[in-house]
Amino acid sequence: MDLSKDASCSPAEDLAACSSLSSGSDYGPIGRFCEDQGAGLSPREDEAQTDGIGAEVEAQRWSEEEDGDDDAFTGGAAGEPGLPPNAGARFRNTFACGRRLHSAPGQLQPGDADPETELQSRRPDIAEYFSSRKQRSVSQSVPGWKLFGKVPPKQSPSKQARIIQQEFEARQVAARCSPTHNAAGQQSRRKAEPLSTTALILQDRPPNLPAKSPEETQRHRQQYEQMVAAAKRRELAAAERRQQLMTQRFRQEVEISNATLVWNQHILPHWDSMRESRRARDLWWGGLPPSVRGRVWSLAIANELNITAELYEIFLSRAKEKWSNLSDTDDGDSLEIITRDISGVLPSLGVFQKGGPYHDLLQSILGAYICYRPDVGYVQGMSSVAAMLILNMDEVDVFISFSNLINRRCQLAFYRGQHHLMLRYFGAFQVFLQESLPHLFLHFQSSGVTPDLYLLDWILSLYLKPLPLEVACRVWDLFFRDGEEFLFRTALGILKLHQDVLLHMDLISTAQFLSHPPDEELLSDRLFSCILATPMLSGNRNWSQVFSSCGDWETSS
Repeated sequence: MDLSKDASCSPAEDLAACSSLSSGSDYGPIGRFCEDQGAGLSPREDEAQTDGIGAEVEAQRWSEEEDGDDDAFTGGAAGEPGLPPNAGARFRNTFACGRRLHSAPGQLQPGDADPETELQSRRPDIAEYFSSRKQRSVSQSVPGWKLFGKVPPKQSPSKQARIIQQEFEARQVAARCSPTHNAAGQQSRRKAEPLSTTALILQDRPPNLPAKSPEETQRHRQQYEQMVAAAKRRELAAAERRQQLMTQRFRQEVEISNATLVWNQHILPHWDSMRESRRARDLWWGGLPPSVRGRVWSLAIANELNITAELYEIFLSRAKEKWSNLSDTDDGDSLEIITRDISGVLPSLGVFQKGGPYHDLLQSILGAYICYRPDVGYVQGMSSVAAMLILNMDEVDVFISFSNLINRRCQLAFYRGQHHLMLRYFGAFQVFLQESLPHLFLHFQSSGVTPDLYLLDWILSLYLKPLPLEVACRVWDLFFRDGEEFLFRTALGILKLHQDVLLHMDLISTAQFLSHPPDEELLSDRLFSCILATPMLSGNRNWSQVFSSCGDWETSS
């Protein structure tokens, strides 16, 4: 082989030799591999195989270049099997030119190019072959990988906001017009029915157990139908109760709204002349609207003691001094009782307990009162009365109303423990109990149930202890309308409401039951119906006449 001839190869021959590596001819190993592996690949398989092919191509190229380099010195490549006759010459030409370039770089002609540079520029042809196939399959999918780099994610064309809104509205209209939506709307308007039943009783037994007989199957089917019918009845009854409560609540809201307008526009501006009118008393019986309750209570209680805001500030400052020096004051016991008693005031609300928003205010009101009336001091039950006023009035109005309320004859008798006066109240109550509920009166006498077992707590707490808050508010409304008479009329109404149960109880059971009567549905309407059906009349005498003529009921009996 003539090495001089090979050493004088031109750049065109070098490029031709490099192109033979990337061609898919019958003799090229890469071409044969591409023809064998080029069809029927999925995008992921194509990616995996393409990565492997790239590595093989690189290894094959450098191994062949090394062989060509050896052939350039030995001249044994021309007769190598599996290659074309001029393949060795091409390899020798390529690397001979490379050695000539490194040995004499200054002898290159102006038109000659760097063979190594052209070889590197032709190498991407192999990647282009595989990446062209890969791009055709990956173009319809999400981000993938090229042979030597990552494909950026496909960017979907952005839509205008108006087009998105139109498409959303169209989907909503289609959903509303669908048959399933109409069926769901019709089903929601039906009466309550059982949501689902498993009907396990209708299933056959497992294969390892004896099969059901026809009689047993029929009996199970009947039992299942009975259970479903009972479930339907229960759910219908519950739905009717819910509907009844909703109707009643809506009716009450309408009545409260109308009553509020009447109170604000007609009664409160003319309080002195309208207080005893038939219209005001009828509205009063149904309960005061919450928005005017505090103002009406303040006017009804009045201020006979002439307490002013300045007087309240004086006693409040004294109370704060006593709170700071709790162990050095004579009222230390009362202040400690207040601290313990406040924690149990209206626990369902959670606003008067330690850390609640009204805890300090309630403590200030009670502390100022024991400084104002040390002769009365603090009695358990006062905290509930003051708390009810705090929920409906301002701070100064609470102290004024609380002090005047405790100063009333009935409250003062119970809070100061005036025993003789308390017995007169119990005796008068016994007269009306015998007149209104004779059977219960005889049962209480035989059982040893006396009025002080239940009336004492009821009067001291003004029914905040035995009744729910909303019912007690209505009792307070009518107490401020009718006076102390209504407190004992309410007691008769409670006994009348639970008369059937009380007739079968002994002394201990009666005392426990009346300390916390059960909270029932529609309790307010039922209780006030019983109160309305229990007039405070004994023969021709009213409450005031009976109380005036009643001495010590224990002595008279």
